[in-house]
Amino acid sequence: MSENKAKLSRRNFLLAVGASGAAGAAAVVASAVPQTQAVPAAGDRRRSKGYEATAHVRNYYRTAKI
Repeated sequence: MSENKAKLSRRNFLLAVGASGAAGAAAVVASAVPQTQAVPAAGDRRRSKGYEATAHVRNYYRTAKI
C-alpha cells in the first residue's frame, strides 16, 4: 500500500508542476501583451453620431424603390 501512496503523491506532484507551469506561462503572456484602446480624435468623422442620410444613401433608396 505504501507503493500506491508513493505513486499517488508523485502524480499529484507532477500535476501541480504542470498546472503551475501553465499558469506561469499565461501570466507571462498576459503581461507581455500591451493593453491599448483606440481613442478617437476630436475631429474624426467616424465617431458614433448615429445614422446619417448622405447623398449616396438617398440615391440608393431612390433606386431601390419597387
